[in-house]
Amino acid sequence: MLSTTLAKNIIYEVGKLFEKDLIIVNIDGEIIASSEKGRIGDYHEGALLCAQKSEKVIIKERDVPYLNGVKAGINFPILFQGKVVGVIGITGEPNQIMPFGELLQKMTELMIKESYYSEESQWRARMIESFVLDWIQEKEWTAEFVERARLLSIDLELERLPILIEWDHHSPFIFNAIGQIKHVWEDPQKQELMIQWGSHRFLLLHHEQTRQKTSLVRKLNQLKTFIETTWGVSVRVGVGNKVAPVKLGMGVTDAEKALLATSERTPIVFEEDLRLELCLQEIKQSTKQEYMSRILTPLLAQDELLTTLKMLFTQHLSLKQTAEKLHIHINTLYYRMKKIEEYTKLDVKSIPDAFQLYLALHFLEEHTKKSEKKEK
Repeated sequence: MLSTTLAKNIIYEVGKLFEKDLIIVNIDGEIIASSEKGRIGDYHEGALLCAQKSEKVIIKERDVPYLNGVKAGINFPILFQGKVVGVIGITGEPNQIMPFGELLQKMTELMIKESYYSEESQWRARMIESFVLDWIQEKEWTAEFVERARLLSIDLELERLPILIEWDHHSPFIFNAIGQIKHVWEDPQKQELMIQWGSHRFLLLHHEQTRQKTSLVRKLNQLKTFIETTWGVSVRVGVGNKVAPVKLGMGVTDAEKALLATSERTPIVFEEDLRLELCLQEIKQSTKQEYMSRILTPLLAQDELLTTLKMLFTQHLSLKQTAEKLHIHINTLYYRMKKIEEYTKLDVKSIPDAFQLYLALHFLEEHTKKSEKKEK
């Protein structure tokens, strides 16, 4: 419970507030942390008596010759869950340091409690992460698997909606704050499961049965905004389909498909809404690359024309809105469209040609996104 590392951390943190010599002693009377050099490992008889009696031991100057390894001061028992786990001592004239000592005792006990619950929370998070990985891969539930779920208080009868939350660059602080993120998400029934999923993702297994899609989108947007403003990252969300517990793996796969279809314009995507994207995901990457290259290579060095083409599709091929967004005259837009046709041999005003250009731009954006991820 009271490790040497934790004891040293307590001495360091508490030492910032008290300009006194401090020690922490284990229940066997061995000094395991000290603000004074050379005392670690020494035997402290006063602290041993303190641990045995579970009450403070005052050591005055006249007591020093009769107790091994002590100095004048006060030793306080450190209690956790009703048991003595160690002793903290403060050196000085007992009457002068008594008020500091009692405060020191309470602070130390609080730090040990926080450390314990933090470690317990991390242990539980690792156990749940391991369990969910097995759950996704498990074809048949063994008695051991069901027992693990019971010990972790995971309900295996609830339908789940897998949601993947991804951000654009590595930020380990996000994983360290998973408890804070869970708090923002809110889970009054304590059945939502959120685990780390790779270096840039969380997997959230949502269970609420009555939530409407609009309500879920609003809640996801709130979580997205919180993560983005807190850590300065860009977040995208892929939502799978609600699945029975035994088909969790299929639900996660659906969430992966939805996440692949996200973009800067559409950062939250539900798999059930996929249409064209569902077909495009089945095309080999090499085929996408070749298709994009054949159509867009002449435009890749023409930033102005490429930007114009993207804006045309963003504005649903409305020439008036495109010209306004680009802050150009409508005649300038006509000129650029003519240049695009010359370079690509495709006419944006033709539906079949426009579809080919749109598809090529889609593959370009997908390729750019993957390249940026590799660089990060």
